[in-house]
Amino acid sequence: MTDEWSYWHDIAEAEVLGTLGRLPAPLRERAQRLPVTYEPFPSEELEADGIEPDTLGLFLGETWAEEGSTTVPMPPQIMIFLENLLDFVDDDETRFREEVRTTYLHELGHYLGLDEDELTERGLE
Repeated sequence: MTDEWSYWHDIAEAEVLGTLGRLPAPLRERAQRLPVTYEPFPSEELEADGIEPDTLGLFLGETWAEEGSTTVPMPPQIMIFLENLLDFVDDDETRFREEVRTTYLHELGHYLGLDEDELTERGLE
């Protein structure tokens, strides 16, 4: 892990934790169980599954309402793609922090069962 990666990873992780801490208690308790992983870009496997290479974040797994109702090979999780976020904000740290928060809330919204239109209505596009 390079110093630069560590720097941006630490900022992203702090933003996610800060955002999580500001959620209403019942939602925060549920969201704390949802792992967040940080990757530079979507993997070749994700791209082969149709995920665009410039995707900023991704929710994988069953939604909150579906948990336990189907057999899914992995537990629900959020992936945040740091290099894509940095490209999107032209390496601007303030904008990076904002986009990490927005991306996290967007993907958390998917976990809660919201679709793209509902997320857009909430300013989380």
